[in-house]
Amino acid sequence: MNKKIVMITLVIGLFIVGTGYTGIGSAVTDQDIYKYSPILYFVNGEKCYPVNVSYAFENCYLYEVGNPTPISTSPTAELLASYSTSDNFYLDNQRGTVAIGDDGIENDYQSKMNELGYKIYAHVDSLNNVIQYWFFYAFNGGDLNRHEGDWEMIQVVFSGEQPVEVMYSQHNAGQTATWKQVEKDGDHVKVYVAKGSHANYIKPYSGKVGLASDTVADNGKILRSVTDYTIDTLDTESWLNFAGRWGWYGADESQSAEAAILGEAGPNGPMFREDGTMWQPLVWAGGLQPANDYVFILEWFVYNFLLLFIIFTLISLLLLAFFIYRRHKKHGLGPRLFSLFYIDGMNAKSIGNILCIIGIIVTILGLIYPWYTVTANVSIPQYTETGSFNALSVDGLNGIQVRLPDRSGPMPLGAFALPFYVLIGIGLVFLVLATIGISTSKKLGKKYLTRSIRLVVYFILILGLVMAIGSIVKMAAPPKIQGNADMFNTVNAISAAPFGGQYSAPITDVSGGSVFLQWGFGIGAYLLLIAGIILLIAGLLEITAHAQFYEEKSPAPTVSAKNIEEKKE
Repeated sequence: MNKKIVMITLVIGLFIVGTGYTGIGSAVTDQDIYKYSPILYFVNGEKCYPVNVSYAFENCYLYEVGNPTPISTSPTAELLASYSTSDNFYLDNQRGTVAIGDDGIENDYQSKMNELGYKIYAHVDSLNNVIQYWFFYAFNGGDLNRHEGDWEMIQVVFSGEQPVEVMYSQHNAGQTATWKQVEKDGDHVKVYVAKGSHANYIKPYSGKVGLASDTVADNGKILRSVTDYTIDTLDTESWLNFAGRWGWYGADESQSAEAAILGEAGPNGPMFREDGTMWQPLVWAGGLQPANDYVFILEWFVYNFLLLFIIFTLISLLLLAFFIYRRHKKHGLGPRLFSLFYIDGMNAKSIGNILCIIGIIVTILGLIYPWYTVTANVSIPQYTETGSFNALSVDGLNGIQVRLPDRSGPMPLGAFALPFYVLIGIGLVFLVLATIGISTSKKLGKKYLTRSIRLVVYFILILGLVMAIGSIVKMAAPPKIQGNADMFNTVNAISAAPFGGQYSAPITDVSGGSVFLQWGFGIGAYLLLIAGIILLIAGLLEITAHAQFYEEKSPAPTVSAKNIEEKKE
């Protein structure tokens, strides 16, 4: 009996060991790097592409924060490797600066691009069964920030020999998706790179939903491994141990703090990005936002909104033209053509039409003035106060805009560029056109009521959005910033008093820093609400007037009717 137990235990033990050995053998290796290498899609007009870091060595000086004299005017990989403990050292590209309007670095790279070629770097983490692909760019010229050098990355996560997830770096966070969710050509993941910022996205229509408002497309350069770019293994690079910055970081501590806040600081290298978490694949993965198929639908809609709107408008115009033509053939269109111009004295129908015209004028004024604003004043020690600026604004001309403080004033951070003025303007045009040939005030009044409801809805939507912003931000925020109490306290204060208020709080991440916010509805939103009420009154007056604008002509007799008349004769 004991021998049987020993044999069973031995068999089970061998099975477990064998299973464990199989798992180890199935881990990814350097041979898989090319098999899963990404295909990079860029936007037409992109200025910088993944390049060998030798470009930085050839064009940068090595500095230490606080020392205006360069440590080296010809830094090498071996020299950088010796600065592995502090990020107070940085490479400063001598071909240009981060100042808005200075395109020196981008122009220099462009002039050398053909001879430089394209390069990406791979890191295989066999322990976690992950392949990372790192991209170095000469310059980051996105709307969110401007800085020298740019390190971005995607990683493919495996279970055994099968890829199961892909993770994309996007600014200070990123996004994770299942293998089924990403677009692929065979085993090669498609990566859509945002113009200027080089954030990586899953779909070619992504980027517009979110604060960064990145521009992403597949209408520019396409880079594939072997044919277009070469791959080097990161583990063999001595400069990998450089803990400093791959771009300008400020001449002194004050400038460095300022550069970090304004998004002008050069990034750390792969081993030190995001405090080293990006070099720990599964740790970094825990702070990423999971991809959502419903959000993909929203992104597609936003990306194609203008085209969809044009198609919808053309179809609506054709339908309206058809109904007007049918009305003309059946009853005529009346002497004044547009029924809102039947104004003849101080009676209900005339007053209703006058109010409609006033409502249209008030609506147009509502498009010019702001609908909602959040004004901010940020104070940071050793940094000039920003003064008040619109951190968030909603209006009819520019849509939804978010701004951050910058050296030269408020800088657009992102926008949801929904052309409200087009939506409302086209709506007014349709309102006027829809009055053509209407013969009774009751029918006309219903048109006014419909338009009034639509205008009031805009005000209600803004109110609802502000009231829900606290919940929306909490639900949509990436896991890595969900513990940011400053941000959530601020948005919750706005949600709690949507019609207006103010809030002051310290910035816990910056010693002595503070922010003062003031918010509320703008005159434009109230004008839209007033216009809606005016059109509501106009519609009710027209309905209750029971007026006939003109005598409709009798419809042309049908063939059967003609036969009856002929028989009578």
